[in-house]
Amino acid sequence: MQTMGNQDDRLNCLYSVAEIRAIETHALATQLDQGNQDTLSLMQKAGLAAANLATELLVQSHAPPPVQAPAKILKVLILAGPGNNGGDAFEVAAILSARGHAVYVVQCGDAVNYSSDALSSLHKAQEHKVQWIDAASLATLPADWALIIDGLFGIGLKRAPAGNIASLIRDINKLAAETVIPLLALDVPSGLNADTGQVTGVDGSAICATHTISFIGNKPGLHTGAGRDYAGQVSVATLDIPANFFPPIRARLNTAKSLQAILQPRQQNSHKGSYGDVVVIGGASGMVGAAILAARAAQFSGAGRIYCGIPDAAPLAPLAPPPPPYDSLHPEIMFRLPQELDFNHRHVVIGPGLGMSASVQALLTRAINTAQTLVVDADALNLIAADQTLARLLAARTAASLLTPHPLEAARLLQQDVTEVQADRLLAARKLAQQLNAVVVLKGSGSIICEANENLFINTSGNPALASGGTGDVLAGVTGALLAQGCTATEAARIAVWVHGYAADELVAQGIGPIGLTASELLPVIRKNLNRLVMA
Repeated sequence: MQTMGNQDDRLNCLYSVAEIRAIETHALATQLDQGNQDTLSLMQKAGLAAANLATELLVQSHAPPPVQAPAKILKVLILAGPGNNGGDAFEVAAILSARGHAVYVVQCGDAVNYSSDALSSLHKAQEHKVQWIDAASLATLPADWALIIDGLFGIGLKRAPAGNIASLIRDINKLAAETVIPLLALDVPSGLNADTGQVTGVDGSAICATHTISFIGNKPGLHTGAGRDYAGQVSVATLDIPANFFPPIRARLNTAKSLQAILQPRQQNSHKGSYGDVVVIGGASGMVGAAILAARAAQFSGAGRIYCGIPDAAPLAPLAPPPPPYDSLHPEIMFRLPQELDFNHRHVVIGPGLGMSASVQALLTRAINTAQTLVVDADALNLIAADQTLARLLAARTAASLLTPHPLEAARLLQQDVTEVQADRLLAARKLAQQLNAVVVLKGSGSIICEANENLFINTSGNPALASGGTGDVLAGVTGALLAQGCTATEAARIAVWVHGYAADELVAQGIGPIGLTASELLPVIRKNLNRLVMA
């Protein structure tokens, strides 16, 4: 994400639509009270910020001509909607036209319905050499646009775009994809919900931007759910609004920079006991690999000792119990029968490949009651979803608890449909964290880390290469290892989710994925990135 000078922390804060509206109202009222006619309006400031970014994009995508050659006039297509987002678009049109670009505007609103600011911006654009075209004529024009700017709808959109505007959105997306034209969205891609990151409406359509400039503050919907696919690269323009106009922060982006002060260099005078014992419980018949992946991840993430308890290795009278499995690739991992493992003063990761039998339910009960810290994943989450007694036990824990559900597991815990969870991922994460008194990692695009007090972080790393079996087991193991090394549940979740996602980002950059990346390939890269965080 692009940042501005020393405002990095503020630009990583996330604000709901309601909060943005309150900030805007306060700023407008203050500006009116001051009565300073020389001060730019918020719309003018938004237009200027967007025009400056548009100019940067034009420079990046079009190399300057040789010194003796005449400068090329670049064509910019701007879509202006019926509200204040359209007013922002008119401001951009006027500025880019004044800078010598050939600007074409598709106006999708009636002038009589514009606010006074938007109408003023429309008149300003009309005074410049802006060419006004209708959507129907777009197909007849040469597709030699240097940049497309989306100013159709902002954060106030309540229903899916329909009719001619919906058709325009689909046509623009097709045009931009076919011609590889940069597409800049003003404030939010039209049709995307700025709070939830989902496309508005059941059969809605949204602009698929390569870049988004978010006005006043950053918005959660640009970073989770479908938001990452539609928003592209996000930058923020605060419009010079003072910091004291902003409310207390309840949501932030989870970035590498924000994690650098958490992990400390190891002391020379330390030993394996200094870095904690992780106990992984899981790996029922046919799923032993899940537990081994979690245990290996804990090993690569710095835990002092790793124990792995495989439930199916427990005695089945009158037969003698089979020997526990053995990891010949990583013999450092110690395998035990689950009933032999003491959970007290240990950091338990339970769930990877656990199964749903009565015997593992008893193990889960013991883990909830006695573990020093607890990571609950996979089948352990499903057991809790099916048993309110287990849910109440978990909610009553005073020691650190950390849950890592994917959307379907979250839906089971909340007794909802998975589409409801995905429709508002922030709300679902907050409900789970509050109900179960735990730090919750709701996995997915823009994974959400939420505390029981409902403060949350949206992760900025990761890609579709992680959509393969075993990657969640690796995440659980990394989280357990960080808890064992003294991180709080929130710290462990934030670091684990980020290094897990960034390992996939680095591997994909090397050509290893996104197709075919395996969970095991993440491990050495996770180790490298954890050490980088310590040395940063």
